[in-house]
Amino acid sequence: MPPVIHEQAEAWLVNDTPDLPAVPVDLLYDADVDPRTVHVAFPGGTDWAFGRDLLERGLRSPAERGGIRVWPCGRTQLVVELRSKEGVEVVQFDNAPLIRFLHRTHGESAAAAPAGRTQTPA
Repeated sequence: MPPVIHEQAEAWLVNDTPDLPAVPVDLLYDADVDPRTVHVAFPGGTDWAFGRDLLERGLRSPAERGGIRVWPCGRTQLVVELRSKEGVEVVQFDNAPLIRFLHRTHGESAAAAPAGRTQTPA
């Protein structure tokens, strides 16, 4: 059983205030539960789950699936927008911790693949 991958990062809640408030978030991945999904856990119990491939595509160019949009912001940041019945939430991340996290998820998903079968990165 592969371990859950856990990285800590900071996110900036995008709103109409001049200074974006930074919040600590946990980036989580469990290949045993769903090898295609990553989670961003916010303080207070809010959890965003979305496809790992969506996050990866969004690092290079705008990508969208369902109510989630992801796009690069300059060379070093990524924006994630979640639309729901409750409204729109926008969060900005530094790329470095996300890229490190995604590399680790590919290592774990390859390790979790059945013998004789290889997985290609999403």
